Amino acid sequence: MIKLLAVDMDGTCLDGRSRITDNTIKALREAAQAGITIVPATGRNLFCLPHRIGEGTLYGVRSAEGRKNRGLFRYVISSNGARVTDIQEKKTLFQAMIPKETAAALLERCRGQRLITASHINNRYLLQGRPAALAGRLVYGKDAKGIYCVRDMARTVNKSAFQTEELQFYFFTHQSRQRLENTLGLFPGLTAAYTSVYAEVYSRQASKGRALEALAKRLGITREEIACIGDGENDLSMFAVSGLKIAMGNAFEGLKQQADYVTSSNNREGVAKAVRRILDAERFVSCFRCAEE
Repeated sequence: MIKLLAVDMDGTCLDGRSRITDNTIKALREAAQAGITIVPATGRNLFCLPHRIGEGTLYGVRSAEGRKNRGLFRYVISSNGARVTDIQEKKTLFQAMIPKETAAALLERCRGQRLITASHINNRYLLQGRPAALAGRLVYGKDAKGIYCVRDMARTVNKSAFQTEELQFYFFTHQSRQRLENTLGLFPGLTAAYTSVYAEVYSRQASKGRALEALAKRLGITREEIACIGDGENDLSMFAVSGLKIAMGNAFEGLKQQADYVTSSNNREGVAKAVRRILDAERFVSCFRCAEE
């Protein structure tokens, strides 16, 4: 019986235009109403969660949509597993941060390398320079509540009262990426995930899987009672601690090979289809048990 469903956001719940469809959010609400603990598991920081699920949960009830979202979720895995937050109690349940000194040292090493820098600190998304912050707000749209502009990232990190959840470096050329990789080699306590245009850097102790495992243990939920849905390399660690592993149709091949089930793509509401398949299976098991009794 599935008791916890961890769901990635970008490329999974969100379609190619970064939207959650009505059908997808309705399916998630149905799962929550059936008693399944829904856990957004994202590379985003907490306050950049998609606004359609943030309404009524993270931000309180301010609309009809917010009223429908009551009870949708309580726990969030953010910044690629660097933090697990209980939004109801407003407290951190698990964290694996980059030490302040390490983050500041890396940023100083990267100074002058023609990189755009960003960071997740205290559940906020900080971008260095107004052009970068403006671009971030345009990309995130209504989800940009947690985006802030800073002048000097190294100085901001060093002066912050909080440790760093994640650093991001945007590069423009292969040479810039290579220099960044060489610099990161000097910091064995850190790991990085690369896309074609940027790198996400976080503690080696941070992963979605480790965060999910810690949350499940706290809730008394076993591996067999966990399902997860994802599309990217950063979702592999969740697969390692889940009893039911679902890959999106648009997922990278390595994830599909480890999945128990491959659903439709994010542009064809794959999450909604997967969630309803889980619910149908749970109803079947429940009916079977009732018949036995």
